[in-house]
Amino acid sequence: MRQLISLQRYATFALVAVLAIVFFIAGFWASWAFLLFFVFAALTALGIHDVRQTRHAIIRNYPVLGHIRFLFEKIRPEIRQYLIEGDQDEQPFSREQRSLVYQRSKGAEDKRPFGTQERVYEAGYSWLTHSVQPIHLEDTDFRVNIGGDHCKQPYNASLYNISAMSFGALSANAISALNKGAKMGGFAHDTGEGGISRYHRDGGGDLIYEIGSGYFGCRNDDGTFNPEKFAKQAENDQVKMIELKLSQGAKPGHGGMLPAAKITPEIAEARDIPMGVDCVSPAAHTAFTGPMELMQFIGQLRDLSGGKPIGFKLCIGHRREFMCMVKAMLETGIIPDFIVVDGTEGGTGAAPLEFANHVGMPMVEGLTFVHNTLRGAGIRDQVKIGAAGKVVSAFDIARALSIGADWCNSARGYMFAIGCIQAQACHTNHCPVGVTTQDPVRQAALDVNNKSKRVARFHANTLRALGEMAGAAGLNDPRGFLPYHFMTRKGDGQMTEAADVYTYLREGFLLDDGDDNPIYRERWARANAHSFAPPEAATS
Repeated sequence: MRQLISLQRYATFALVAVLAIVFFIAGFWASWAFLLFFVFAALTALGIHDVRQTRHAIIRNYPVLGHIRFLFEKIRPEIRQYLIEGDQDEQPFSREQRSLVYQRSKGAEDKRPFGTQERVYEAGYSWLTHSVQPIHLEDTDFRVNIGGDHCKQPYNASLYNISAMSFGALSANAISALNKGAKMGGFAHDTGEGGISRYHRDGGGDLIYEIGSGYFGCRNDDGTFNPEKFAKQAENDQVKMIELKLSQGAKPGHGGMLPAAKITPEIAEARDIPMGVDCVSPAAHTAFTGPMELMQFIGQLRDLSGGKPIGFKLCIGHRREFMCMVKAMLETGIIPDFIVVDGTEGGTGAAPLEFANHVGMPMVEGLTFVHNTLRGAGIRDQVKIGAAGKVVSAFDIARALSIGADWCNSARGYMFAIGCIQAQACHTNHCPVGVTTQDPVRQAALDVNNKSKRVARFHANTLRALGEMAGAAGLNDPRGFLPYHFMTRKGDGQMTEAADVYTYLREGFLLDDGDDNPIYRERWARANAHSFAPPEAATS
């Protein structure tokens, strides 16, 4: 019996071998049978290879048949998306969210019949409070002026821009489509830390030049910052703002490496790196170490750029460390023009699972903390705040604006607009729709002219929906959203105002001797403008 069970493992292998023999013989009577012979002969050869290899136990025990396991594993995301998951299941974006982007980018009908599919009586459900005197807003090209007292070239930015995605992570056609769409729609495109590529420049759209720890496009041969190269990049009229990346939500505190084998001449050109050498992005910057040096570096970038808006992006980790930066702002008088708060829900194709799942603060909590810390330090009016982290709908934007954001960025929302199907193959170079691959054949399927129009339509239709929501709340501008405009259902089933959860703390409270907001005050007392190092025996 045991031998019989053991032999059953090879039944499929034996069957294809027998069929190969059968169709070989049949081919002498009917030539078409030779086609089937070649198919089964190939499967037989595969089975022989399977029983001889030692890498995979499953296909050694189940030759030929065992490959079905790897096939199903490969197409698992597609099976789940199209056949199994419900409209509300977020893996990581729900079908409903993706469909909304697809419809708005195509200019198709985005209405839903038969009512909501949200579970309105379950914990976590949120809704907007509307007015009995709604307002109709004709102009929905909502903008925010970014640039403080020391900024000579302020930028009038859209409330919804393309978040940081580097050339190299995205294909040339994807970058071109995004940038041309940004040009059509009059909004900004963040370059990501991979530098400004020829595809960013060819599109002509407004750019936010992101500088990471690798200083790509403005680096010396040893990877350190080069002021002259930066000034040359920043003087380009396309570059409207400069964003210093301290960390990103998908992998905060983690560097990266692009292997030499994946570096193309175009990537090397954009990053200002040599061919044939691994491209390393360190986890930490080398241009500064402490909070004071960080502010001085921001001041240097402002001078070198000719007074363009300078800011930084981070995912909040140790809250005390952000307060160290704010103390350094007060001490140096160098205050960034903007801060982008990236949530841990951000995505990338280069994040270890532990970092993607368990490192960094989600956007809502991070945004609330940054907003209230700046209020407590008395400088909130001098710094604009951007927010990023799964912001794909008008409701997402409105909620972020209500708890402290001045504008929002989206990466994956705009990826959906150019055809991303959430295959989750970004790290394999085998993206089926040509968005996240350097394979020239795969990316050729992404038509730049068609997709750029979708990018512009998605932006315009999302802002139009945002205007409708603002009007429904009785507001003339979505920047007027405040926490009390939103309600949420708690775990006990009761509803509460978002203002009770995401309270605006009073201006300047960190600068006086009061006893309110002790959690903030305790960390503020331990923050040091001259060092990120924690005080002895202190926790963050």
